[in-house]
Amino acid sequence: MSRAIRLGLAFLLVALAGCSGTGPTAPTATPTDAAGTDATPTATTPVSTPGSDYDTATVVLLDSNGTQLATVDAWVADTWPKQYTGLSDTDALEAGQGMLFVFDSEDDRQFVMRDMAFPLDMVFVAADGTITTIHHAPLESDGDDLTQYSGRAKYVLEVPMGYTNETGVEVGDRVRIEGR
Repeated sequence: MSRAIRLGLAFLLVALAGCSGTGPTAPTATPTDAAGTDATPTATTPVSTPGSDYDTATVVLLDSNGTQLATVDAWVADTWPKQYTGLSDTDALEAGQGMLFVFDSEDDRQFVMRDMAFPLDMVFVAADGTITTIHHAPLESDGDDLTQYSGRAKYVLEVPMGYTNETGVEVGDRVRIEGR
């Protein structure tokens, strides 16, 4: 076999390998900062996902004047098993990714950082879309005595720790869940 043919076959194999799929991918987002500019992360490391059996929703975060602060593509945890597991089977989140916990009604809620690999911001949201509480939850050591993060909510949005500070999201701001 000539050298040109071998090189051509090697190139073809490399090209085909690069086109193979790896299964479901994480939701994509184009987060914006407070000035409305693109804040898309440049990291190329893939992020693990909770799984393909989760619906997704676009969550728009708005200041008290209605100005868009950020957009989050979120996996929806709307059943007890998904809510109990949360993001504990996920290695990390990129900016603009999160999990949205959806409950039947507004009530006092408590969350913990069970088996988490990374810290979170927990955004508690009332039924009318108003942000009632934001917690910055660091990683916890293994054990039975986990910190409880409480707030009144129908929805709880979990995003990477510091995301609310970076985007200017505060208590009293609003959340719009597209398609709900």
